[in-house]
Amino acid sequence: MAVSAATAASNFLRPLYRIEFPKCPHLSSESQFRLQLLRSHQTQRTTIRATSAAVVVESDLTTQHDLNTQVDLFACPICYEPLIRKGPVGFNLSAIYRSGFKCKRCQKAYTSKDGYLDLTVTSGLRDYTEVQPVRTELFRSPLVSFLYERGWRQNFRQSGFPGPEEEFKMAQEYFEPAKGGLIIDVSCGSGLFSRKFANSGTYSGVVALDFSENMLRQCNDFIKKDDTLSSTNIALVRADVSRLPFASGSVDAVHAGAALHCWPSPSNAVAEITRVLRSGGVFVGTTFLRYTSSTPWILRPFRERTSQGYGFLKEEEIKDLCTSCGLTNYSCKIQNSFIMFTAQKP
Repeated sequence: MAVSAATAASNFLRPLYRIEFPKCPHLSSESQFRLQLLRSHQTQRTTIRATSAAVVVESDLTTQHDLNTQVDLFACPICYEPLIRKGPVGFNLSAIYRSGFKCKRCQKAYTSKDGYLDLTVTSGLRDYTEVQPVRTELFRSPLVSFLYERGWRQNFRQSGFPGPEEEFKMAQEYFEPAKGGLIIDVSCGSGLFSRKFANSGTYSGVVALDFSENMLRQCNDFIKKDDTLSSTNIALVRADVSRLPFASGSVDAVHAGAALHCWPSPSNAVAEITRVLRSGGVFVGTTFLRYTSSTPWILRPFRERTSQGYGFLKEEEIKDLCTSCGLTNYSCKIQNSFIMFTAQKP
């Protein structure tokens, strides 16, 4: 019954054409990546070094008196200032859950609940609420969160998606320059790829980031069932892709799987991704194409009418969007209406 519901919900994603899988060059940057935090304006510096079980935080804060307080990787989504963290050291679910976070500039506090750290602008508000687009609310649904890896995601193959294992392999090739660095899996959903990135041992830290509370809860449930992830360098964060809680130039890689068409403003999101990437940082995303140059003209109006409220783009639009946000070395792979694209911050 769950599978049939997922199939019905994604019928509009059936491919309307077939094209060959073209050969596109991969990124060839030889740059070395190291995960590090930016220096603060108060001569504070914090660096993160990967170990087999956790990321060890070393601090040389000249004014630090409390050994349990340190400048953190995360930044305030309002001020973009690195947060002050009080609690156990470590970049894993247990340590982050038992820590408190506060912005030194605006004094806003952030805490973990239900296994994830809420770093949205609206975190902690009692009375104010915002109305989100229908597609945003859809993925906040407990039912969709439950079905995502139990039938929903599998139907993407009908539109040319090669499947999670192949997509992960393709993404890892593009992320080759980011080995040993911090990767953010934005719009991670139930953490399908976040968990793969964490299990790969390729990165010093993995942030599974999504706006949906229920997707993050589902991700947490999957992690708890996987003994290999219990002490891995992974964090679950609720945040808006258009307001990422990281300092500028502090992230080595950003992944966005089957996400761009769901964003209310792709331009704001890609601009924000560009902001947080360090020089040489890599952005990789997948999405559904509206149509390509090989799509018969008679079918194009039909594709326009059946978008179901999603922001499906053409390949030329995705390239133009990345370029206009300052990214370079754009490359892509296309199969039917599936596209994996990548670009790099100069």
